[in-house]
Amino acid sequence: MQLIDIGANLTHDSFDHDRDAVLQRARDAGVVQMVVTGASREHSPQALALAQAHPGELFATAGVHPHHATEYTAECDAEMRALHAHPEVVAVGECGLDYFRDFSPRPAQRKAFERQLQIAAETGKPLFLHQREAHVDFMGIMREFDGRLGLAVVHCFTGSREELFDYLDRDWHVGITGWLCDERRGQHLRELVKSIPANRLMIETDAPYLLPRTVKPAPSHRRNEPMYLAHIARELAHDRGEDATVAAANATATTRAFFGLPAP
Repeated sequence: MQLIDIGANLTHDSFDHDRDAVLQRARDAGVVQMVVTGASREHSPQALALAQAHPGELFATAGVHPHHATEYTAECDAEMRALHAHPEVVAVGECGLDYFRDFSPRPAQRKAFERQLQIAAETGKPLFLHQREAHVDFMGIMREFDGRLGLAVVHCFTGSREELFDYLDRDWHVGITGWLCDERRGQHLRELVKSIPANRLMIETDAPYLLPRTVKPAPSHRRNEPMYLAHIARELAHDRGEDATVAAANATATTRAFFGLPAP
């Protein structure tokens, strides 16, 4: 079973002491490639550096998460554009809107989102999108760029049936994480994933966040890492009524086509 993690925050400081071991455990679990999430001015260059240190295995996104939207200045925009000149950077983002936390003012979030959509429009690169409790504004801003954008994935989907079908109606891709395994918040996803076409479905850990609650025994440190992608793939396959090897193969093929990744 070959897997690709489309969203791993491997530049997070919780990995600083054992990053090489984390990568090896992922390989041992069948994770053959990973896309390292760049979500701020600080971490997007680090994601690129990590990808460059592991050619053909790690790739990167470059962007500014809505939590950090206030840092999206003209200088930041220039930095993002410079990062996107590198072939290891395979998507624009993580970008979008987050009205659940509101760590940045909403006008700043919308402006940073629009600036990054402009980069995607100009480069033709796929979008790695974040949306939480901001669906109406999120869809409105995306519509302003109709006909100008390429592929898009709404990563770490946790939303409603209505939101899911709005995305699928736009031919966007959907990223599923270990949220699926959370009996408190993610139970609805077990039914919704049945409706996602195989050629629109990808999987991710969002490590070090969102450790699947059904992993037994749970690690004492509670840190998620890419090796648990195999667990998510098996849970997803069960919910979709598929063999795990089929679900994994479909997700891997979809991911490779979406990001334009080479075979390992």
